[in-house]
Amino acid sequence: MSSYRPYQHIERRKSRQIHVGKVPVGGDAPVSVQTMTNTLTTDAEATIAQIRRAELAGVDIVRVSCPDEESTAALAEIVREVNVPIVADIHFHYKRAIEAAQAGAACLRINPGNIGSPERVREVVRAAKDHGCSIRIGVNAGSLEKHLLEKYGEPNPDALVESALEHAKILQDHDFHEFKISVKASDVFLAVAAYQQLAEVCDHPLHIGITEAGSRRAGTVKSSIGLGNLLWAGVGDTMRVSLSAEPEEEVLVGWDILKSLGLRHRGVKIISCPSCARQGFNVIQTVQTLEDRLAHIQTPLTLSIIGCVVNGPGEALMTDIGLTGGGSGRHMVYSAGRQDHTIPADDMIEHIVDLVEKKVEVLQAEDAARKAEAEAEAQAVLSTAL
Repeated sequence: MSSYRPYQHIERRKSRQIHVGKVPVGGDAPVSVQTMTNTLTTDAEATIAQIRRAELAGVDIVRVSCPDEESTAALAEIVREVNVPIVADIHFHYKRAIEAAQAGAACLRINPGNIGSPERVREVVRAAKDHGCSIRIGVNAGSLEKHLLEKYGEPNPDALVESALEHAKILQDHDFHEFKISVKASDVFLAVAAYQQLAEVCDHPLHIGITEAGSRRAGTVKSSIGLGNLLWAGVGDTMRVSLSAEPEEEVLVGWDILKSLGLRHRGVKIISCPSCARQGFNVIQTVQTLEDRLAHIQTPLTLSIIGCVVNGPGEALMTDIGLTGGGSGRHMVYSAGRQDHTIPADDMIEHIVDLVEKKVEVLQAEDAARKAEAEAEAQAVLSTAL
């Protein structure tokens, strides 16, 4: 229902495109959503189960830590059993990176400068090339190189950017260009400034994030401020929301940030009021119930749930389906921005769920028809050419 408006336009930074497995990152690709497992990687069964929950939440890429040989040995099974590309998180030990590439990792998260001698870096790059791995250069304010801390006195945007470019040069000197960069910090101001500065001096795709953001609530707020600021400015090709919470929660928050900025659309986007004494039904409880009941839907759709007629009709104009609280226990249902019918309070939840599911069926059918038509046209062009 919602249409594109000039003031909603975000001009994304032009970056090179790489691939993390089947997922394109950078260029004109959508901003991808990542998370990281918190299970022991050696416990393949638990790690696979956690990744599958993240997949249901809509994750595009998942990172797993590979601190030892047992972890890279388990990686082969993990990669085989999941449907998203896996990034192997490597620190210091070059052999782990080689093992992870051999095990099927789609990407290696390393800092080339911490891997060791030039020969070791060369071996890691060779393994990445041989096995089709991309690389993420992961700079973090909490683990900057000693010479940069001595030079700048503390972690600052200049230090993070200099570190990133030093690591990038090592890969480029080995004729390796399938890499993306992150310059994360737990301080929102530092992270945003570093990413903005880096975005101006290179065209490498950027993985954005506010590291160690905190608990589910505080970390969500902090990440939304930092990542929202960057994405609104067009900076960021892939992202992770780092929370002290389960990985699927990180994914859901990431999607909510992207949906709020109109950068990606997945599932039902609920526009709801904070509720007040004017409400004709319990808005908070209704929204929570609908979020749970509609969580399985992946097709983009907008739904407004407004407790009274003050803002209800206006919000309904902007959504596919709308519900506004009314009097005498009956509430107005809107379709495509127009009043359609009223519904008794007792039937409200089931009725809205039914309406959404039927609307999704229509949208899916329309999408399938468009794809079939496009495929038929392509076949016709091919036949004419032959």
